Amino acid sequence: MDRWVAFAFLSMAFAGFTAVVAKLGLAGISAELGLAVRTCFVFAFVLLFAAFFVPVADVGTLTWKNILGLGLSGVTTAASWVFYYKAIHEGEVGTVAIIDKGSFLIALVLAWLLLDERITLRVALGSALVLAGLIVVAWKR
Repeated sequence: MDRWVAFAFLSMAFAGFTAVVAKLGLAGISAELGLAVRTCFVFAFVLLFAAFFVPVADVGTLTWKNILGLGLSGVTTAASWVFYYKAIHEGEVGTVAIIDKGSFLIALVLAWLLLDERITLRVALGSALVLAGLIVVAWKR
């Protein structure tokens, strides 16, 4: 297994825990306050991680294109988190999580449009199946 695949599975596992422990942490407080507290912990953890694992010389390799792209990513992440926290505060974690994971469809199309990544028949069929599952789980009468 390629390292990036292992990292993706680890990301999946931690993301699954994130939703449930966040819902527990939101008990009795607003989604906005919960998000602010969580973001402080994320900031501190990532800063410590970078301090230990990013060579100081790497900072000098940053370009304005890097900073702009990562800055835009930060803005879209913040918007995603705001709506995610509002959704899990009011709704069912399992349903919110599956709808949120539908974001891979947007990433797939944007990667095709902006990064020239290919969408193979296998990927298209698998994506259609995941989308169908997402609709089945999210649809309530």
